[in-house]
Amino acid sequence: MKVLLLKDPKDKDSGPDPYIKELGSYSLEAALIPVLSFEFISLDSLFEKLSHPECYGGLVFTSPRALEAIKICLKEKSKKEAWSKSLKQMWNIKPTYVVGKATASLVDEIGLTPQGEKSGNAEKLAEYICSREKPNSSALLFPCGALKREVLPTVLREKGIPLQSLTVYQTAQHPDLQESLSSYFSQQGIPASVVFFSPSGVKFCLQHIQKLSGDLINQVKFAAIGPSTAEAMEAAGIAVSCTAGSPTPQDLAAAIHRALQPHNC
Repeated sequence: MKVLLLKDPKDKDSGPDPYIKELGSYSLEAALIPVLSFEFISLDSLFEKLSHPECYGGLVFTSPRALEAIKICLKEKSKKEAWSKSLKQMWNIKPTYVVGKATASLVDEIGLTPQGEKSGNAEKLAEYICSREKPNSSALLFPCGALKREVLPTVLREKGIPLQSLTVYQTAQHPDLQESLSSYFSQQGIPASVVFFSPSGVKFCLQHIQKLSGDLINQVKFAAIGPSTAEAMEAAGIAVSCTAGSPTPQDLAAAIHRALQPHNC
């Protein structure tokens, strides 16, 4: 059975995509279609803030893209040297809060130690942060996307924990999305399952998928990587067949495998 993953492929240098690999272990044939493109912004401002760890109580990352913004900054020799010589060590005595393994592994790559990766979504990460931070302490620096949800900032604000957000990337539809979807459906047919990885993915893909599936759309099992994506799917009128217990290849593959069992039809 075929599974369509609406996400970017993993970095080519790091081997096969773990979602394709994990679904393959259940004899499911998965394919990826990139949905989003990203424009990185305010990078000078980002590094300026990173250069003053003494002003902050720690870092918060809810997206791998925010780490990519930092990695772009560190490509510049002088910034990389400043980071290696002192900034990394200064940030490492403060907490770096993250959602999910993908974000945690990128935090590792820049030499910091992630905390809270098992929280799985912004709501649970906010609870985790609130259990560790004192009200009215130094602000946590939160590099984020223009489409960030307000859940985490709202919970922290209610608990009196200061958070300084900085928008470091903007999200747009991938320029090849429509063409890629049409090509997949014409060559592979209608997949047994379609997986959304973000609310933006629902916004950009759903109409095309409905059009390409026609009357057979009710046969497709729609899966979500997490609760915020599932909410966006439900709001758009899609029946969510399953949601990953946590945003990992293992949990997603197991959830799809269960949803595709005949007794669940």
